[in-house]
Amino acid sequence: MVPISDPVNVFVNQSINASNCEVYQLAGDASARKYYRIIHNEKTYVLMVWEPFDETTYPFINILRHFEAAGVQVPKIVEIEPSLGVVLLEDLGDLTLERKFWETTDPESSWEFYQKAVDEIVKIHTTATTGSFPQLKKKLAKEVEFDVAKFMWEMNYAKTHLIEGLLQFKMNSSVAHELDKVFNDFCTKLHLEPKVICHRDYHSRNLMMKLNKIYVIDFQDARMGPIQYDLVSLVKDSYVHIPESYAAKILQYYFDSTNFVAQNKSSLDHFYRIYELQSIQRCFKACGSFASFANTRDDKRYLKYLPHTLENVISSLEHFPEYKLLKNVLVDAGALEKDYARM
Repeated sequence: MVPISDPVNVFVNQSINASNCEVYQLAGDASARKYYRIIHNEKTYVLMVWEPFDETTYPFINILRHFEAAGVQVPKIVEIEPSLGVVLLEDLGDLTLERKFWETTDPESSWEFYQKAVDEIVKIHTTATTGSFPQLKKKLAKEVEFDVAKFMWEMNYAKTHLIEGLLQFKMNSSVAHELDKVFNDFCTKLHLEPKVICHRDYHSRNLMMKLNKIYVIDFQDARMGPIQYDLVSLVKDSYVHIPESYAAKILQYYFDSTNFVAQNKSSLDHFYRIYELQSIQRCFKACGSFASFANTRDDKRYLKYLPHTLENVISSLEHFPEYKLLKNVLVDAGALEKDYARM
């Protein structure tokens, strides 16, 4: 067991009308938030500890309530104390979609849960995006977006931490200038696409399984963005290797569940072209995040996911010969040959 501060302990005891609870710290995510499992008799809860916040403008609470109002499966709030920076939540357990996928030798065994994962994306893209929800004074997920500046920031972040930082590759000024033009070109194209609310990190580690249902977590960075963004996060997941036929099946299920292609007077060819373009941006950004953990925190646990994620970047770049410079830079930097497990 681990200790928590006296004020937080009082909050927990009052929230569940109990005392002498068992407290165990959970691994949590890559943020500064801390998570604890609270156990009392046969009931369990999850305690999130951060810093004092305004619950109307704190993204985690605001977006949780927004998604909940739209019917998205998210953990229920048991109690909240903004002045302490604590939230007591429903415990969703430890079974993620990632673990379910790897527990079976046949990906088809997890198909039911990928369908349910897509069902939650559809709610976010439709009901959460277009619903009015008068009970919510603010809908923070609709007030921020993936625009050119945000996409470009992520590309430069990945360049800084992966290419220049982890790989120690120095580009001459001419190549750096041309690469910036490549980034700006496809970031502009992505920005001009129709936008819906995107979870932003919709992968198998942020999808929990409880009582045969899929629950969505880590949604506090949700914002407006291209339809393809969450689908890329799910299908081009850094943590699981989804076969092409399985990926096609997931995307077809999404098409069967929505009418976005027809609604936006688009075509499947255009959808897939933007999907591959978004794959370049999203997967390269993920590479930058994994490298940054090693560079800034000496946390090398995520480096093992770089080869698969880089493969996704290269695979999508094959659809865009005009962006070959990015592939050339990755090759010249040794990104595709590096033994990240030994770094």
